[in-house]
Amino acid sequence: MTLFRIERTVPLAPEEAWRRLTDWPAHGRQVPLTRTIVLTPGPNGPGTRFTARTGLGRLAFDDPMEVVRWEPPAADHPGVCRLEKSGRVVRGWAQVEVVGTRTGGTRVLWTEDLSVRGVPTAFDGLLASAGRLVFGRALKGLLGER
Repeated sequence: MTLFRIERTVPLAPEEAWRRLTDWPAHGRQVPLTRTIVLTPGPNGPGTRFTARTGLGRLAFDDPMEVVRWEPPAADHPGVCRLEKSGRVVRGWAQVEVVGTRTGGTRVLWTEDLSVRGVPTAFDGLLASAGRLVFGRALKGLLGER
């Protein structure tokens, strides 16, 4: 498993950052060659399932995920959403946390631990770097950063 973290502080209220980060179809619009399909009816919460399909034609793979923890932010606690990945190619988990700051913005922490079928552990460092790059760009787009 490869663990990586991305942290951002943005000038959004925690509720707005949460709304943007848990808009699953929007994730697909931020990652090249990816489309996200929500498989369960709304609203979002524990048990919400969706699949990110990445690639072209036969070179594509599915990354199915399920929300297993759903705690929207409130005045007295941060927001936490945990996803379990159960695909044939990508397995592991991702967790998104949003915490209000004293200045009125939000600190976002994205933590992911994943394994990719066929990728030896010798490449964990490269996989972590690629994850930080891809998901860092996705976060930037989702949060409206320039």
